[in-house]
Amino acid sequence: MESYIQLENIELFAYHGVMLQERVVGNTFKIDVKIKVDVSYAAENDDLADTVNYAEVYELIKKEMAIPSKLIEHVAKRIINSIKTTYPQVEQVEIKLSKRNPPIEGQVDYASVILID
Repeated sequence: MESYIQLENIELFAYHGVMLQERVVGNTFKIDVKIKVDVSYAAENDDLADTVNYAEVYELIKKEMAIPSKLIEHVAKRIINSIKTTYPQVEQVEIKLSKRNPPIEGQVDYASVILID
C-alpha cells in the first residue's frame, strides 16, 4: 500500500530573501509538505513509533525556517534534508515553499518553489 503523511498550509513568519530588506523586515511563508512513508505497521498497531510524527516534522520545519537564507530553494532543501535525516524510513519528501507578496513589480500573491527528493 502506498502511503503519505501531509502537512498543509503551514504559515510561518521568517527572514528569507535576496534583498537585504527582506532579511530585515521578514515576510509570511506558506509550506506544504508531503512525505512518502510506509505507514502500514502504524495502521495495524496504532503505535506512533511505527510512523512519522507530524508534530515533530512541524518542529523541524519551524527550526529550518528560523535560519535566514537568500533563496527559498535553499530553505526547502534544508527542510527535506532534516526530515530525511530524522526519519530514515522516509522514501520521498515533496515540499512547496511559498513567499507571500514577493518583491516584484506587479500583483503576485505568492512566489513558490516545489522540490521533490
